Amino acid sequence: MTARIDEDFELELRSLPGVLNVAIEHDVTAGGRVTLLVVGPHPDKTAQAAVQVAGLYYPEITVVVEQAAETSPVVVGDARVILVRADYDAAAGSCEVELAHRGRVGIGHASSGPLIGGAEATLLALRDLGYDVPFRLAGATTVPALRTWPVLVTMRSTADGQERFGVALAGDDVVAAARAALDALNRYPMAFRHG
Repeated sequence: MTARIDEDFELELRSLPGVLNVAIEHDVTAGGRVTLLVVGPHPDKTAQAAVQVAGLYYPEITVVVEQAAETSPVVVGDARVILVRADYDAAAGSCEVELAHRGRVGIGHASSGPLIGGAEATLLALRDLGYDVPFRLAGATTVPALRTWPVLVTMRSTADGQERFGVALAGDDVVAAARAALDALNRYPMAFRHG
């Protein structure tokens, strides 16, 4: 196996319709696994095509396809954190995100444009709600997929550097960035700060 073959394999998978991200885990020559994050109405078709591509390169590899939801709210305890609003003030170049959880409201402000600002403001709003969020924003970008431009947000753990990805579609970038940030943190057990 050469690095060039791996690059070609990943490139072919990334070119499939709706594929937002490709993660190759373990040694592909010894079986291994490749996970595709996809968006769109037909993830089953993308999965079939990915299995065919994988069969040409590494017949023993396991292909896993995960569909990105339009929005996946963070669940803290048994209640969801709700995105109340996400606004971008173009004149000031700043974002404001408001979240709600169990009657409490958290507001975050950031001035880094609608994508990065929307994601950063979401982290700040979660912290304003009183939660320890051991992640920092690693990136936020739009990704062409089918006929849409979903937002992909990458969060990096401050503890071990592992990354989590979130994807969302919305009518404007700041709302999509806020939803994608929540999607990236979904299923992560956050602790409430007392006092």
